[in-house]
Amino acid sequence: MKWTIHRLSVESVDAGQRLDQYLANNCPDLSRTAAKKVIDLGGVHLDGRRIRGCSKLVKGGDKIEVYLDRLPLDPYRISLEEIIYQDSYLIVLNKPSSVDTQPTHARFKGTVYEALQLHLQDPFRPRLKPELGMVQRLDRGTSGLMVFSIHPKAHKNLTKIFVEHQVKKRYLALVAGVPSVTEGEIRSFLARSRKQNRVRSVEKGGKEALTRYRVVESYAEAALLDIELLTGRSHQIRVHMSEQGWPLLGDTLYGGPETWCQRELARPLLHASTLAFRHPVTNEFLEFSADLPIDFLQMLELLKLQ
Repeated sequence: MKWTIHRLSVESVDAGQRLDQYLANNCPDLSRTAAKKVIDLGGVHLDGRRIRGCSKLVKGGDKIEVYLDRLPLDPYRISLEEIIYQDSYLIVLNKPSSVDTQPTHARFKGTVYEALQLHLQDPFRPRLKPELGMVQRLDRGTSGLMVFSIHPKAHKNLTKIFVEHQVKKRYLALVAGVPSVTEGEIRSFLARSRKQNRVRSVEKGGKEALTRYRVVESYAEAALLDIELLTGRSHQIRVHMSEQGWPLLGDTLYGGPETWCQRELARPLLHASTLAFRHPVTNEFLEFSADLPIDFLQMLELLKLQ
């Protein structure tokens, strides 16, 4: 998803205006109401620092950057239906697509991290910051299961479980193309290209990435894959599928189609469907699953009709 970035330098004639008023006057795609929401989300930076106050008076020479991620301006909030599991130490969430896991330049408010902090806040001790440990991340467009530690006793061991790959992570993906071999393993070393802002396999350097896949169903020119991540590298599934010639439907960054079955795709069709590990405190074996979201199910129905 493409961002819009406005870079502004305050002229002396505009000095003394409220920040929200100044943005409404100088950003053609922002009304005053929208400007207030963008500021509240954390998408406005003054002289390189995020600013959350609409009433701030701008000064001549101020450098302002406005980041718009084209997502809804109303912040994401966790619903009870999205909580798969919660005890004193852990919370497992079924993340919807189009929600960032952690803060970006465009927003602090409305990310999974911030929404969880709000959900965990003790109403009787509002100044006490909730304990929250983040051991995994999902891309904005990826839906599905995420686990967080919410107690100091769980932080270290849950991190160890993920670092040592003692967790089972399975995904469902819809890809363009049909693998000639119905199951297999992909191994490479991944590194990020700063110039292209993409991850790719490299011969030297990089971090080892290991992905297993199995074809669940094949269609005319697409396939549903069950994918197991044995490592957890950034964009690992997206890169490995693309490099095999089966990019994810909707994953335009890695060569996937923007439309399929005459329907525009809003995100890469990737869903974290299964998560299994031993509880970091009690050692109990836990396994969770999350149903496919509506956009994924709708595309499956269209593929069946081809």
